[in-house]
Amino acid sequence: MSSTKKFGTAPVFFTAISTILGAILFLRFGFATGTLGFWGVILIVLLGHLVTIPTALSISEIATNKRVEGGGEYFIISRSFGLNIGATIGLALFLSQAISVAFYVIAFTEAFEFFFDYMKNTYDIYLPRQIISIPVMILLSLLIIRKGANLGVKALYYVVAILAVTLILFFLGSTNYAQETSFSLANADFRNFDDFFIVFAIIFPAFTGMTAGVGLSGDLKDPGKSIPIGTTTATIAGMIIYFFIAYKLSANASPNDLINDQFIMSQIALWGFFVIPIGLAASTISSALGSVMVAPRTLQALASDDSFPLSKVNNWLSKERKKDNEPTNASLATVIIAMVFVIMGDINAVAEIISMFFMVTYGSLNLISFLNHFGSPPSYRPSFKSKWYISLIGFIASFWIMFKINMTYAVMAIVLMSLLYIYISYYHKSRKDLASIFANTIFQLNRNLQIFLQKQTQRKEKVEWRPSAICISKNSFERDTAFRLLNWISYRYGFGTYLHRIEGYYSKSSYKQSEKELANLLKNVGNNNSVYVDTIISPSYTSAIAQAIQIPGIAGMENNMVIFEFEKGNQEDLKEIMDNFKLVNAGDFDVCILASDRKRINYKNGIHVWIKNTDDANANLMILLSFIILGHPDWKKANIKIFEICKEENGDQVKARLKELVSSCRLPITSQNIEIVYQKEDVSPKAIINEYSSGAGLTIIGFREELLSHYGSELFDGYDDLGNILFVNSFSKKRIE
Repeated sequence: MSSTKKFGTAPVFFTAISTILGAILFLRFGFATGTLGFWGVILIVLLGHLVTIPTALSISEIATNKRVEGGGEYFIISRSFGLNIGATIGLALFLSQAISVAFYVIAFTEAFEFFFDYMKNTYDIYLPRQIISIPVMILLSLLIIRKGANLGVKALYYVVAILAVTLILFFLGSTNYAQETSFSLANADFRNFDDFFIVFAIIFPAFTGMTAGVGLSGDLKDPGKSIPIGTTTATIAGMIIYFFIAYKLSANASPNDLINDQFIMSQIALWGFFVIPIGLAASTISSALGSVMVAPRTLQALASDDSFPLSKVNNWLSKERKKDNEPTNASLATVIIAMVFVIMGDINAVAEIISMFFMVTYGSLNLISFLNHFGSPPSYRPSFKSKWYISLIGFIASFWIMFKINMTYAVMAIVLMSLLYIYISYYHKSRKDLASIFANTIFQLNRNLQIFLQKQTQRKEKVEWRPSAICISKNSFERDTAFRLLNWISYRYGFGTYLHRIEGYYSKSSYKQSEKELANLLKNVGNNNSVYVDTIISPSYTSAIAQAIQIPGIAGMENNMVIFEFEKGNQEDLKEIMDNFKLVNAGDFDVCILASDRKRINYKNGIHVWIKNTDDANANLMILLSFIILGHPDWKKANIKIFEICKEENGDQVKARLKELVSSCRLPITSQNIEIVYQKEDVSPKAIINEYSSGAGLTIIGFREELLSHYGSELFDGYDDLGNILFVNSFSKKRIE
């Protein structure tokens, strides 16, 4: 990119204002005023600037926060949303800018309407507009390739001077209609409201020039100063001038003349027959100059970021001329594209799509500003400050107006850009988009939600229970059963924190080890993960648990469940869990102990829940957990089956109680899912459970603290025929809403 910064603020202002006061002003603004009336066209100006003013403020803000390099709007978008999204919007922006060159060149030929009329009336020869537009395009191409932006900027000064003189003579002029009419603001009207957005679509391109000067960012001495001042002043000045022009047109010409005479301004201005065509020629050629200076710089910036699939194309387009750092190759590509559309001659349909792409660009710039306000990254410290709600209004207005102008073209533009993004992401897989700006936004949203939820939890006496579980394991790389259980619980209804324990004291070496192991863990769990994963460095299991149960929950609520895990037959791990049960139980936690089995989990056989009528606290939690786990896709073909062991004489009473529990809880369990098992005197409950649940995907069994104190590890033994078992101890009875 350019190493020599040549320009100050004036080129930004002149490029923008000359594009704003361009072809639409001279050729279509009278039609808009005649169709909608004074207040109708004022509403168009205001609505158009509801997009452009927030965008100008957003650009000004972003430009004063970081160094804006070559590429202008593309640079801002790509460095905020990522290179893939930036390239998608940047390519659309470049095409809009390149085709705009053709649009302005074709509009330039309208200044020679007298010549075409003369040939038709005198010699009966109908000449195509291309006899002027093609030579002009060739001349413009040669000048911009040979002389570069220096010539364009010098020409802008003369063009803006001509434009200023033209407008002054227009305001000094008058008509017979002005002498006879009683027009004033008091009796000005708003007519043909049904045609409002049709006319808006015709007029809106007049306002899109306000960002034209931003494309010169790579050639500015001080973009942080020149872009805000030049863009903002041009936008506001353009809006004010349009107000006065609308009033002048309404007061000096009838609605019929405004609609039918596209050169109505020449009937009003002093020496209008000569001045207005000159003004039109000056404004259109200046707009073409502005676009033909800006578009190559956007293309060059795209190529410098390897946006195109072929490295040779990127290298060729990003090259500069050594003597003046001009992007000559990108300029050549731009003028070729523009020439194609000049030869076509009629780009009215394409012009609407161009407006769509401009609107997407403006919406993106406003969204960047809004997200930076909302995300509040410490690095976002612009010296020029807008307001977050102004940026949000600009973003919403951009996309709302897109669909109001032309829903078909709006959908086409979005679909085309989506396909382009998919393609760019395909050959640039390594680029990660949205990382920074959305990470800050998500951080702030998460922070605010956590504070809100914490306050709500404290205020409410009855809060619907949901699991916020924490699991600590040193065996993460040996087996993943505990992690899978936590993932099942966290997938839809709960929250989970998985801590991989590294045994030892906190030091530089153990910290580096934790970073390495965390990276491996995250790689192993992949994308189908609903659990927050981290590491914890601690010299003992007890100290790790004591640390972990005191950390805040990730969901804005305190952790309420601790999950332990041991492998069946490993008495050492089970003993460690039992030694720390009282520590956890002191903190009002529900405790789940998972006995892992190396057998493959047979999901289709479902979840078996074994409850007791003397253990209501555990029963409700076990039923809730089975329902929560069943929400994970792993269990999509499974169901829940509830068992209770009782004596035969109590069977009807127990079954009625279970049916009432299930029906009142609105859980996806029917009477067919409930089974009462009658206990024989010589058969133990463990033997019954082994018989009925040997094929279950997961078996859930409750246990009470007093039984743990009495039986110790025997409480968890004797289930050799079962697969994975989840032993549950509920701190308090859960309400099943």
